Amino acid sequence: MTASGRRVVLIDGAAAAAARGLRVLARERPGRIKLPGKVDVAALSKPEVYDRWNPAIRAAESGPNVIRMFDVIGRDYWSDHAVTLESVDQALTGFGSADVEIHINSPGGDMFEGIAIYNRLLQHPGKVTVKVFGLAASAASIIAMAGEDIQIGAAAFIMIHNCWVVAVGNRHDFAETAAFLEPFDAAMVGVYAARTGSDEAAIAGWMDAETYMGADLAVERGFADGVMGADASVLDEEAGASARAGNAVRKMELALCRSMPRTQARELISKVKGTHDAARPSATPGAGDPNWLGAAAELIASLRS
Repeated sequence: MTASGRRVVLIDGAAAAAARGLRVLARERPGRIKLPGKVDVAALSKPEVYDRWNPAIRAAESGPNVIRMFDVIGRDYWSDHAVTLESVDQALTGFGSADVEIHINSPGGDMFEGIAIYNRLLQHPGKVTVKVFGLAASAASIIAMAGEDIQIGAAAFIMIHNCWVVAVGNRHDFAETAAFLEPFDAAMVGVYAARTGSDEAAIAGWMDAETYMGADLAVERGFADGVMGADASVLDEEAGASARAGNAVRKMELALCRSMPRTQARELISKVKGTHDAARPSATPGAGDPNWLGAAAELIASLRS
């Protein structure tokens, strides 16, 4: 029951699909993706993805054995709340062999961390149910594919794209980076294809186009098994405001990374802001103040001109 006394109804995947004339496929969870021994680049969500993410969206109700992924994927320099393999592993270990639910509303983040979390979920002995509230983009969409049952909100989206990285160097460095990333794009195609039953060439095209799939399209293409009722989610405006303030800093960092190494970008932002702790939305009463963001935006524009 919600706070208003309304019952949250989750529409059964098969029933929802039948009502819309869509087909439902029985699927096994796809296999494990191998990670390289050494990762020299950061595979992240594009800055524009943060503009499509509403961080205020949360589940209307929650039962036991739930892991909430309502932030960026991977350890985040500007936040203490990112979703990491370590936190997921701790939660799953505490749940034992019980069935679990994964609640997702995330713009993605570090693809390599997402793959690691996906692999860990595949190892869990209980049933893994994924519920997408709001957005499962980039690395979060990979994690979602570990679900034996994937439910998506009526107004939610799943976004898939090619691996997007922050890298600095000469043409030889970029050629090496492109060669390094190609197998990961192919591996993601394989995971999506195994879970959805869709054609690999079609999936590769959707990734090339950076495709956002709404609930009906996600079910039609096999990226979800059913659609949740509209009252399955609520808005937490306080959490949303905090996340949006952090997003402004993250977008600024990624913009600067197009001109300089990531460590240098963080140092520059910290100098403008004060310290990186002060940039965290929850750290100081004035966090999220747009005044310094405007000054930093002017700095970025001058650097890129």
